[in-house]
Amino acid sequence: MAFDRLPTVTARRLPLYYRYLQTLVALGKQRVSSAEVSAALHIDSATIRRDFSYLGELGRKGYGYNVDYLLRFLQEFLKQDEIVKVILVGVGNLGTALCRYDFYRSKQMNIVAAFDVDPLKIGQEIEGIPVFALKDLESFVKREGVEIAILAVPASSAQITADLVVGAGVLGILNFTPRPLSVPPDVRVHHIDVTTELQILVYYLKRGQRQDDPRDDA
Repeated sequence: MAFDRLPTVTARRLPLYYRYLQTLVALGKQRVSSAEVSAALHIDSATIRRDFSYLGELGRKGYGYNVDYLLRFLQEFLKQDEIVKVILVGVGNLGTALCRYDFYRSKQMNIVAAFDVDPLKIGQEIEGIPVFALKDLESFVKREGVEIAILAVPASSAQITADLVVGAGVLGILNFTPRPLSVPPDVRVHHIDVTTELQILVYYLKRGQRQDDPRDDA
């Protein structure tokens, strides 16, 4: 299977495997089985083997996977050796929390700046991240080569903000608003909808069903 046809559900799990392998390397572990990965990440072992099979012959039957080799492979595959610059638009409660929380756990991806329209926030810093006026976003993105924007703005401002960041040259958007976005085909949008995720969680809880990964068969 060509890498550009990698199933979306598999692509979403690769960073989980990568972070787990980093932990194993720190512990000095040299090899790992799909069963061990399954127990640690609560993902079915058959799903793990299928995910890795999309990427080539990464393991051996009866041996498992070489931790160092698999980590290096995923590091290259996920482009973890390349620095990606990220901006955040909207410094409200959510935006401020995202600035303060090291949710990337990666030195390769950093929020380099935040943008807002509130004059009381402009010129401030949050955990070392400078807050600029929204009117300065386009010039900053072009000057710094920013590739990704996180939108944490009110839903009513979502589309106009998306238009702004796309016009500035951003190629990827992480959308924390509940509003669907219309973007050109060469721009990738990932939606983080907390309400939807809670509804999915309630659905499985009410069914009394253990679900390691609700998207396994998506």
